[in-house]
Amino acid sequence: MTELGSYLRACRARTTPAEVGMPTSPGHRRVPGLRREELAVLAGVGVDYVTRIEQGRVGTVSPEVLTALARALRLGPDEREYLLRCAAAPTRGGARGAPAGHRGEPAIDPADRALLEGMTGAAALVLGHGLDVLARNDLAAELLTDFDRYPHGERNLVRLAFLDPELRGRYADWERVGAECVAYLRMEAGRRPGDPDTARLVEELSERDGDFRRWWAEYRVRAHGTGHKRFVHPLVGELTLGFRVSDLRGTPGHTLVVYGAEPDSPSAEALAFLAGWAGRGRPRSGADRAPAGDRGDRGGVT
Repeated sequence: MTELGSYLRACRARTTPAEVGMPTSPGHRRVPGLRREELAVLAGVGVDYVTRIEQGRVGTVSPEVLTALARALRLGPDEREYLLRCAAAPTRGGARGAPAGHRGEPAIDPADRALLEGMTGAAALVLGHGLDVLARNDLAAELLTDFDRYPHGERNLVRLAFLDPELRGRYADWERVGAECVAYLRMEAGRRPGDPDTARLVEELSERDGDFRRWWAEYRVRAHGTGHKRFVHPLVGELTLGFRVSDLRGTPGHTLVVYGAEPDSPSAEALAFLAGWAGRGRPRSGADRAPAGDRGDRGGVT
């Protein structure tokens, strides 16, 4: 079965007839979601064709058919994008695919480093392909976790969310945040089909974390964009922060993630306190840090 077939089947399984305006037939249904026959009727295609797509027995599916299936399933923009990318991805054994080894990320632009370090009142990170953490400012490390404890190949935001107890414990709504992280990662995987680093990350997290296995099997996708997260920090307690993800021009695949608080709110006061605390300085041991002047020690605080 192909990724397209698996994703289409998962979307069909979680879409009820009532959600798409179909009458609910009396009696017991073997599946809670749409039957293949029902999806075929809604999309205006043959049921045998839907079956062959789900079973991976169709070489190329036309954009018109994909659009009809997406419309029938009431897919959102992110889900539509993923469906189209799955259809465009090479099949197993295809010629395309990323080479083995850790992905070679473009260097961080000096201007982006300066921008990152200048955001003293907001927690900011630069992410690369697959949500690898390429750079961050002091406040991001104070808010989330000490990224310098990990080698560069393990500084992945999704990986640390699941495997770093310090970071995982700071998310007040773990069930929501964890599921969103998995949806972000699947979206990233769809944008870079065949990427061996993403495949290794999925394999590692599937082996080591039951939550990840459960959410990965649900085939949810979501682009990393904007939203809010609630944190519970050992120094300041609970704070609610908005976040925004922006592409960095001139560096394909690099994004800037900024966490900030509503002005004059308790969360803003808490974030300002953390910014002052982070400003005392953490020894700079990693090449992912933006250049800055000398800072004092943090008085033994970890």
